[in-house]
Amino acid sequence: MKTECIADAIKLEGKIYPCTVSLAMDLIGGKWKAVILYHLKDGERRYHELRKAVPHITEMTLSLQLKQLEKDGLVSRQVYGEKPPVKVIYSLTDFGKTFLPVLDTITTWGNQIASEKGEFVTSAR
Repeated sequence: MKTECIADAIKLEGKIYPCTVSLAMDLIGGKWKAVILYHLKDGERRYHELRKAVPHITEMTLSLQLKQLEKDGLVSRQVYGEKPPVKVIYSLTDFGKTFLPVLDTITTWGNQIASEKGEFVTSAR
């Protein structure tokens, strides 16, 4: 029997999921979470660096997604300093790093689609 089929549901931190795919997509699904994780895969970044790396995301959405990723244990947030302006650094946790092989596969697939069916476009910033 497949691992994902050994139960009728999965429970994680009080939430019930119908299957393991649903659980995984709750953690990394949506338009921006995987993109944020992609930009953290090579190391830590400050908030403004993430904002610059993902220019089409609003500040509120970036902030909310980072909070959710931190709550779910995929991203770590370190605050340096006690009074503004404080330095805030985001990085992948060990749990977040377990997503990297999946992220690499998604990136490869996205590159293939862009090459075969679309085009890479550069724009002046």
